[in-house]
Amino acid sequence: MTGWKFAFTRRWAGYLALTILFAVVCSGLGVWQLARRTEALVEVSKIDANYDSSPVPITEALPTLDSFSESQKWLPISLTGTYLVDDELLVRNRPLNISPGFEVLTPLRLNDGTVFVVNRGWLPTGDRQDAPDVVPAAPAGQVTVVARLKAGEPTLNNRTASGNQIATINLTDVAGRVGLPTYTGAYGLLASENPAPIEARPTVVTKPIRDEGPHLSYAFQWFVFGIIGFVGLGWALREEYRSVNAADPAERERADERERKRAAKPRNDAEIEDELLDRLER
Repeated sequence: MTGWKFAFTRRWAGYLALTILFAVVCSGLGVWQLARRTEALVEVSKIDANYDSSPVPITEALPTLDSFSESQKWLPISLTGTYLVDDELLVRNRPLNISPGFEVLTPLRLNDGTVFVVNRGWLPTGDRQDAPDVVPAAPAGQVTVVARLKAGEPTLNNRTASGNQIATINLTDVAGRVGLPTYTGAYGLLASENPAPIEARPTVVTKPIRDEGPHLSYAFQWFVFGIIGFVGLGWALREEYRSVNAADPAERERADERERKRAAKPRNDAEIEDELLDRLER
């Protein structure tokens, strides 16, 4: 079979189908990376818009107990009340800089009788027990708190906890434990307390890094991989054409021309060494 007839066989149709499938998969992965980048940019925009803004009263930010919009993430709010230290909870499995630990949730009873859950920070796991060695006490009496809003978490069926420990910050579950009208749309990451606690408080959450991640470069790489698949198919097609048509005078002439150019091209040391090794093996 001479000419390009071989390219229309079932075998090459299969190669083409595999190349198209490979390109589709690569394109899908590239689009997925672009979607990941869009999500990261949305998170960055929330940090820019909210994190360093002036605190707003809780009643303004959250008109009802279940109010919360994801666009409010990191928004500082101000609220005044009394900590319900008897209802304090520890959230398990909360690593910080690869160190295992807990987050301390202390409900704050506001002056109108409602409760807002404040995440007062992180504590390391104790040396001898699966709990912090010491939980610093929250300020007693009336306290004014500035906290940054964050959505509650879903319940995870494969995580368990007991006593005053919980597996996730599920605000509906926390409200059931407190037994008072509780904000369930969002909780707050502590920014400041006035008056300040007598003891050193738990480690508070630091400002998240503004980082969109490497998703754009990954997307570009996947799209390039898809193109490379077709380049490889074209190269294989050309090589088989040369092999199938090796006896054709025109193709023989082109092969001789390629060989002359290859011979005229200056060789590097590695190519010379390879040639000498080939001669020795013969």
